[in-house]
Amino acid sequence: MDAVSARHGGQRDHFIPVRKSDILDALVMQGPMAKASGGEKLRQLFRMLGAVFHYEYFDALERLRERYFYFDPEHDGHLRFDGATLEAAYRELLDSFEAVLRGANFREVSAEEIERAHREHGIVRINIHIPLEDYRDVRFYSRGHRRENVEIIEWYGWRRREIEAEIYDDVVLLVSLKNENGRKPDERPRSGAGPRKVRPGAVLIKYFRRIVAADLNALFPDVKVVMGLRDKLILGVPALLGGIPILIKLASTVTVLFLVAGFYLGITSAVREDEMTAALAALSGLVALGGFVLRQWMKFQRQSLLYHKQIVDNIYFRNVNNNAGIFDYIIGAAEEQETKEAFLAYGFLLEAEGGCSEDELDDRIERWLHQTFGVSVDFESSDALGKLDRLGLLQRAGDRYSAVPLDEALSRLDRKWDDYFQYAAVRG
Repeated sequence: MDAVSARHGGQRDHFIPVRKSDILDALVMQGPMAKASGGEKLRQLFRMLGAVFHYEYFDALERLRERYFYFDPEHDGHLRFDGATLEAAYRELLDSFEAVLRGANFREVSAEEIERAHREHGIVRINIHIPLEDYRDVRFYSRGHRRENVEIIEWYGWRRREIEAEIYDDVVLLVSLKNENGRKPDERPRSGAGPRKVRPGAVLIKYFRRIVAADLNALFPDVKVVMGLRDKLILGVPALLGGIPILIKLASTVTVLFLVAGFYLGITSAVREDEMTAALAALSGLVALGGFVLRQWMKFQRQSLLYHKQIVDNIYFRNVNNNAGIFDYIIGAAEEQETKEAFLAYGFLLEAEGGCSEDELDDRIERWLHQTFGVSVDFESSDALGKLDRLGLLQRAGDRYSAVPLDEALSRLDRKWDDYFQYAAVRG
């Protein structure tokens, strides 16, 4: 078992990271299906499977769009509905979205992995404050994971080195904000809270690619950079050393400055010429102190901006899609995974003389994917068999499974497709 699988409880991904066309060509040209006659029929079967799953997922897409309308940060349609309606829509949105993610072979990232990301540093090696008090719900979903070397920047760009890190191929983040200005009715607003960038009650969905596992905390919206102890020392010690001489010089002349100010205000009757000179020196010292404080503040702001730029460069350039735009993307990914799983199962059952058991099917497909494409996949044979059974393409004898003949499979899929559209029957 590799280190990555160990961190995920010894589980491999169900995700098949191979294009549909590559799987089809490999199966038809050099895989088990090469023994079957009628290569064009096999390709037709593959296209029909894709069309069936595409049609079935269309309803899921419509449900997601309908439910997300209430929570889309770009719309204010939620204002016309009561709390019970919004709560029901929120639960339906989560259920529908997670069902599609499972179809696309995503898994929810565990609380332990998220907590570990809060403690560790990945590419983004800075301290980050996450306003968790503003969120009602936070969920991460990932697909595909491996270990590879990544370059990190240290000591303000003076040092670069490579570390081995765990990488998620795809990450989906769902964050729902609290209602009532971001807080519960009995919860006080957080101190220093400024104007909100997103309306209360909105649900933010973000899709990222190739994210270091330890950088999950940098994906949250509205994160703020927090200066660490090292940054405070680097910026604070020079400020202290440079400010002390100015303060000492001012301490000896500031009383004279008050005397001169009192003369101009009519509090004192006279002021000597040397006192006037000292007051001017004190005034110039105050101006110098103000300029020094301003320079130190600008250094602090510049460092903060550099850290924010580091977050943008290493995280948000990996952003693939956001909010409602994600639904089409995820639906397409789910359709592709479903089609590949069903076709692989059908192909291997078609060539298996006397059929095979679920475990045998699982082992054969996993070994073939590894030998042909070099990928390690935990193939869900039970899920794939369920798809074939639902489509009428599966035969069973005890614990042995086999595929219906190719011509019969095409005929059954054709009838199923025709059954989706009953306009002529209704009209008659």
